[in-house]
Amino acid sequence: MLSTTRARRLGIAYVVLIALSLLLLAFSNSGPLLELRRGVGFALAPIQDGLRGAAQSVNSFFATIAEIERLRAANEELQRRVQELEAANRRLETVRIQNEQLTALLEVRSSLEHETVAAEVISRVLSQSERGISLDRGSDQGIAEGDPVIAGGGALVGQVVEVGAAFSRVLLLNDTRMTVVGLTETSRATGEVRGQLERPLLMERILATDEVEVGESVVTAGIDLGQGIRSPFPRGLLIGTVVAIERPPNQVLQLALLQPAAALDRLEYVLVITDYEGGTPIQPPEASSIPAP
Repeated sequence: MLSTTRARRLGIAYVVLIALSLLLLAFSNSGPLLELRRGVGFALAPIQDGLRGAAQSVNSFFATIAEIERLRAANEELQRRVQELEAANRRLETVRIQNEQLTALLEVRSSLEHETVAAEVISRVLSQSERGISLDRGSDQGIAEGDPVIAGGGALVGQVVEVGAAFSRVLLLNDTRMTVVGLTETSRATGEVRGQLERPLLMERILATDEVEVGESVVTAGIDLGQGIRSPFPRGLLIGTVVAIERPPNQVLQLALLQPAAALDRLEYVLVITDYEGGTPIQPPEASSIPAP
């Protein structure tokens, strides 16, 4: 009984809705309905504008996020390119410095009267008690113990003290075990130059009567004081520059401090003189002005 009554009600409601729909279709273009639609549209316009503005804000927000992400990616790409360019510039600068050093060595080689072997520094010993380097050339290239080693500009570096088939070790000029006779180019004074590790080179046993001046260049004298034998180093290799002089009063000798001509702690390429016969007996001059030690 209840189900029948419910079915009737649903049927009546359905018929009423169909009738209303037909009526609305029939009178949709009538004046009153048009006015009603306009009124409803006018009333809802602010809401529509607000919704439209909110949608635009949301779109703008997401567009801003996308733009920030794009700019971030572009910035990362620019940073990567800058880093690549900086690395390339560093490589070019390294190559430029190496070319300058090799060019300087070639100029020295062309001006020397001795046979030389170019070598690259492969290790350094810069301790509190020793100064030395290792080279990538050895006996297979004609290097022997006692060979002098020079850098660009003909600057004396040191002496080979150990040789292998494909390597050699060099005692640097500023090692305390190194001694070489130096000659000042202007005043022509001689003295023994010794290494002092991180301190300037010490030139001792200079006659007090010699007028040595700061700024003078000192070269190898090519002699060994008082022993009448040939120096282990050829004459004329640049040792350094006088930076200070000590003249004790009432003394017959004076000393000087030298700045090495070669950058001994930053060597990368050197020349090894392979045909100089140092330490062999020679006939000293009859009227020598070299003082006895």
